Amino acid sequence: MAKAKAEIELDDDDFVEEDDAPDTDSAANSKANLTKRRLIDNYLEERRLQKQLLDFDFDV
Repeated sequence: MAKAKAEIELDDDDFVEEDDAPDTDSAANSKANLTKRRLIDNYLEERRLQKQLLDFDFDV
């Protein structure tokens, strides 16, 4: 079987150029999301530790 080679033509209009500079809105949004996530993680850790203290037997 002979393989047929097809030529592929690409137009420059088919591709979108991306800026090399990062978007400041997305960077600020990512930082805010990370801050919120850390606050949630800290809150959950504090609740977990408080439950452990309540379960701990303080018979001394």
